[in-house]
Amino acid sequence: MEWLTIPSVSTLPEHNDDVRRAAVWIQNKLTATGFHQTSIIETAGHPLVYAEWMVDATQPTLLIYGHYDVQPTDPLGLWQSPPFEPEIREGNIYARGASDDKGQIMLVIAALQAWIAVTGKPPVNIKILLEGEEEAGGEAIADYVSHNKEVLVADAVLICDTHMPSASQPSLIAGLRGILYTELHITGAKTDLHSGSYGGVAPNPIHALCLIISQIKTEDGTIHIPELQAALPTPLETEKSFWKEDPLNIEKALCEEMGVTDLVGENDYPALERIGLRPTFEVHGIAGGFTGEGAKTVIPAKATAKISLRLPPNYNTNEVFSWLKKRVEQLSPQGYKVELKNIHAGDGLIVDQDNHFFREAACALETAYNKPPVFLKEGGSIPIAALFDKHLRTPVVLMGFALPDDNIHAPNEKFNLQQFFMGMKTVADYLGRLRK
Repeated sequence: MEWLTIPSVSTLPEHNDDVRRAAVWIQNKLTATGFHQTSIIETAGHPLVYAEWMVDATQPTLLIYGHYDVQPTDPLGLWQSPPFEPEIREGNIYARGASDDKGQIMLVIAALQAWIAVTGKPPVNIKILLEGEEEAGGEAIADYVSHNKEVLVADAVLICDTHMPSASQPSLIAGLRGILYTELHITGAKTDLHSGSYGGVAPNPIHALCLIISQIKTEDGTIHIPELQAALPTPLETEKSFWKEDPLNIEKALCEEMGVTDLVGENDYPALERIGLRPTFEVHGIAGGFTGEGAKTVIPAKATAKISLRLPPNYNTNEVFSWLKKRVEQLSPQGYKVELKNIHAGDGLIVDQDNHFFREAACALETAYNKPPVFLKEGGSIPIAALFDKHLRTPVVLMGFALPDDNIHAPNEKFNLQQFFMGMKTVADYLGRLRK
């Protein structure tokens, strides 16, 4: 709860000092846990935190990753309690970062503390790398990993930053989508204009945004970028069968979690395929013109839309950006200056399941939950997972304990305390299973 009080919002410059405070806090926590080697690694952006405990050269080395930065809290008025004043209600801890990812980092540290309390040391060699820019693109850690492979060499990587279908059904993530985050800027006249004097002849950038966006993604959910559709991967038959049968009733659960009666999008594809494998095109915000109280009849000079695409693992994000830019140019109406910016991007990942570290994770989950885990493709993106796979060439285990209703990135983010304790128990068991 103490760590959650630090507003480590990495995307807002006014919180830069808070991000650093959160880094120092977790470094001190790792030192107090017993790690003799801990450090703050300075970067061009927010700092990294590194810790290492090499117990025995004959034992495997596990690299543990997490992020201590959090999303902004807007809209603040929808929070039932202040986002940086953690509160426990009905078995959940509510705060920004409770689930994504401070709570999940803390359950791993708690599992390590248990081993240290009983045996005086972790059961295997441990390296920990925590970043402060996951919610802001992760440029610092990408640069660090690519240039410090010898420091991070490990037999496997553990990431607890994903979710399970329910508190009774564990899962392991078998794949992650990549992400491309962009901004579309449109300029019309040199200044805002009176709609009475200029309406009917003046360019309206907000209208132009709507025209472009509505033609790229139509009402049926289809994304009209030809190159994107041509490169779509073919799912496995076992995946298609699982998605179609939906034995966990995830489609129903999605409606209940969102408070809607129907799912939207490409109805020709099961919901699990749409959120796990297929690409998406989402508008996160549109800015421009007058949005205050009352009326102001203005034609805006400028408008901006923040747009992201989630991408299957086989896509190159730079190539996708060129496809999107080409499509935007094709659809741009006359009379406007249109600019598309690549804000940040990260590749997806297909997880290697044929290794000791993945299998033991499945065993630890089954032991804790008395039910074997399901293997799911995650709709979200963790770009560092693909970087670890590329640069370290070591198995990546994605074993998270968040729940679908944790309101990640939304108001009233929470983490279920029972999941916190089950996560501690599972990770502690997992660490022991890795010991030779």
